[in-house]
Amino acid sequence: MARRSSQTPPPGDFEERILDVDVVDEMQGSFLEYAYSVIYSRALPDARDGLKPVHRRILYQANEMGLRPERGHVKCARLVGEVMGRLHPHGDASIYDSVVRMAQPFSMRLPLIDGHGNFGSLGNDDPPAAMRYTESRLTAASMALVESIHEETVDFGPNYDGSEQEPLALPAAFPNLLVNGATGIAVGMATNMPPHNLSEVVAAARHLIKHPTADLDTLMRFVPGPDLPTGGRIVGLSGIRDAYESGRGTFKIRATTTVEAVSARRKGIVVTELPYNVGPEKVISKIKDLVNAKKLQGIADVKDLTDRAHGLRLVIEVKNGFVPEALLEQLYKLTPMEETFGINNVALVDGQPLTLGLKELLEVYVDHRFEVVRRRSDFRRRKRQERLHLVEGLLIALIDIDEVIALIRSSDNAAQAKERLIERFSLSETQTAYILDTPLRRLTRFDRVELEQEQAKLNSEIAELTEILESDTRLRSVVSTELGAVAKQFGTERRTVLLEAGAAPATSLTVPLEVADDPCRVLLSSTGLLARTGDGEPFEVSEKRAKNDVIVSAVPTTARADIGVVTSAGRVLRLPVIDLPALPPTPSPTLAGGALVTEFLRLEDGERVLALTTLDESSPGLALGTVQGVVKRVVPEWPANKDEFEVIGLKEGDEVVGAVELRTGEEDLVFITSDAQLLRYPAGQVRPQGRPAGGMAGVKLSDGARVLSFNAVDPAVDAVVVSVAGTAGTLTGEAQSSWKVTPFEQYPRKGRATGGVRCQRFLRGEDALAFAWAGPAPARAAGPKGAPVDLPERDPRRDGSGTPVTSPISTVAGPV
Repeated sequence: MARRSSQTPPPGDFEERILDVDVVDEMQGSFLEYAYSVIYSRALPDARDGLKPVHRRILYQANEMGLRPERGHVKCARLVGEVMGRLHPHGDASIYDSVVRMAQPFSMRLPLIDGHGNFGSLGNDDPPAAMRYTESRLTAASMALVESIHEETVDFGPNYDGSEQEPLALPAAFPNLLVNGATGIAVGMATNMPPHNLSEVVAAARHLIKHPTADLDTLMRFVPGPDLPTGGRIVGLSGIRDAYESGRGTFKIRATTTVEAVSARRKGIVVTELPYNVGPEKVISKIKDLVNAKKLQGIADVKDLTDRAHGLRLVIEVKNGFVPEALLEQLYKLTPMEETFGINNVALVDGQPLTLGLKELLEVYVDHRFEVVRRRSDFRRRKRQERLHLVEGLLIALIDIDEVIALIRSSDNAAQAKERLIERFSLSETQTAYILDTPLRRLTRFDRVELEQEQAKLNSEIAELTEILESDTRLRSVVSTELGAVAKQFGTERRTVLLEAGAAPATSLTVPLEVADDPCRVLLSSTGLLARTGDGEPFEVSEKRAKNDVIVSAVPTTARADIGVVTSAGRVLRLPVIDLPALPPTPSPTLAGGALVTEFLRLEDGERVLALTTLDESSPGLALGTVQGVVKRVVPEWPANKDEFEVIGLKEGDEVVGAVELRTGEEDLVFITSDAQLLRYPAGQVRPQGRPAGGMAGVKLSDGARVLSFNAVDPAVDAVVVSVAGTAGTLTGEAQSSWKVTPFEQYPRKGRATGGVRCQRFLRGEDALAFAWAGPAPARAAGPKGAPVDLPERDPRRDGSGTPVTSPISTVAGPV
């Protein structure tokens, strides 16, 4: 193959020249040139300062522009333009992307650009604003990278067109490559280095300075693993050691999560830290895809509550009936909440790409700092020697200042004065020129004292710098001390937790995803809290009384079954048990952790929850009593396709005052009315009816009386009657004046629809019962706000009067 020469013919020579070039040789040479350019000039960082050329040029040019931390921000467009015009022969997009990354605290362990404006979000879910809107300046950490750059500490080379000089590496007062990591894709090779903790890396470097033969295990005592800006948990440390030994290895990063109650009804997995370079939107999108594909079950909702004040907070709500810990293991397996990071420590050493282990990376950096400090010390000593030379010449002139002045005045011109001064006082040309340029006002006695002090200081500094240059021990001490000062200034606590592979919980292997259909009990408290126990054992209330310790209704069931909630409107509302919060497995004196019934059910205005029922069709069914004295036993035929249904046809103005699920059908039904009448008769006297029926006469009411309490009591158990007398027409605590606790056995059975017997005699000022209850002993009472109330001792008199009320009560219940 042949190609036309691209060379421009010399002036006047218009002869066409064609060169025959083998296409294989041409492609090989061009590709090698391109590959070398990408490797050396774009994609790979230098092992000395940890920077790619574009990052180095940004920091150097920003320093030249004076964009220091103590000064104001400038538009990023201005910085990008200066870098592109002076140093970087590529487009503005690549330069601005590098500025953005160096300003992101979630990308850099120690940010090098102080950004003002929108510089993007984790995972790039929210891209950064255009460079014409954002502003930037150097951080204090980046000032440590460029510190002493103008003291001949590093080599400079020509820029892309040879018009300016740029540094080939920065002095780098801290190991930036290890601290901030690097990512780059070259031709035929790539680098991927994780960030580390500055304090740990500096400690390892200082140890290596003191002990150059230290092995890897010793260095890993200081640097146990990466420390990522976004935190997280690294699971499995064997891959990290491989990377520190050979330069290549892998490790897994897991999100940091907790299982919390995110609402009254649900638990959730709260994510506060994500793997490196993973944003919440990426996790949310993956979860939605898996849920839609039915590959992930148990997710109710995903909410991103991240803000600037509280940081990352991703809430994954778990459906009731699923175990959050088991679901978390699936999230680790199927979503970016667990990612694998492949370490590939490729960096440029003397212009050659090498794969380096931890010790080699530290050695290259430490050697670089030795060279920087050595060259800096030599520069400073030379400058001080030059100054000392001038000071010494000026002091010589001050000793014979009158002769110097006379000699100068008698000279025909400055050149003659210069020659005569050199000849008379044995001065150098530099000293003589400095004396001639010195104003007369500097030639006072006070200035001589200052010059002598300066001379002594310069001699001391020159001696110290000479010691650094001539003593390897002193040089190592200076480098180590400076590293320690940088670590003290910029060091932070470790963010990433390191876990051995065996320390990670294997929840998915031991805990099923869904909650098992185990026996449990559902409890309803006096203040309307609902909860379920962890097993089927009775719920015991401790002797230490506490708020909400009165359980007014309890039913045995299983975790994945449904129960019914009976209301004062004669309705039964179906409620899945799995939706209810579970109480701790140990006995608790309260329903702390329960949720209000209104969190699960929608009630009508004025409608109240009375009791719970199992919806077991093999039971004797429900027994209901109404305010107007109607009683009903409901045939247990519950519709399976309805979430709510009526169990009694109420007359206008009537409502259910009590409901109880019969266990044997042998219980006694008990009505207590507002005029202090108690009626007790066997449940067998009430014929079971269908759900639409309106019931039958249960108790005969006198004029103006109404039913206060209805319950079913097993005559074989110890039971009591609690009655509180007061003023008619109100149930407030102020209307309760006297109370009495009477053994249930004192009241004889009567026939259904009769008036019953008196249960409490009224005192002066009392005309009605304000509260009444009959049920198994021991009875426990609670006030209007759920606080426990101690009841009086039993009074054997069936129709006796009560004793003064010490605290108003609104609820009484027996053991459950």
